[in-house]
Amino acid sequence: MLVHTVFFYLKVDVTEEQTAAFVKQVEELGSIETVHSIHVGTPAATPKRPIIQADYAVGLTVLFNSLEDHDVYQVHQVHNDFIASNSHLWEKVVIYDAD
Repeated sequence: MLVHTVFFYLKVDVTEEQTAAFVKQVEELGSIETVHSIHVGTPAATPKRPIIQADYAVGLTVLFNSLEDHDVYQVHQVHNDFIASNSHLWEKVVIYDAD
């Protein structure tokens, strides 16, 4: 199993409507056949603590059965189209992969 976690930091001028549309497009990444499961969300309303990072706009966690499945996802047309259509919205993207 491979856990692919992505944090999107959207530009300050991105509207709530654009963010909502962005979330829907992130969810469409789950249609890629090698995705085992997917979760998309925004920072939770948990109590503020120094160790909690909540400065991102949208978080994505994708589970894959293998590294090979992850590699297929990375070059899949749905993934490439997502990047091409949305990269103008983000300031920064941070990714953590764990096995």
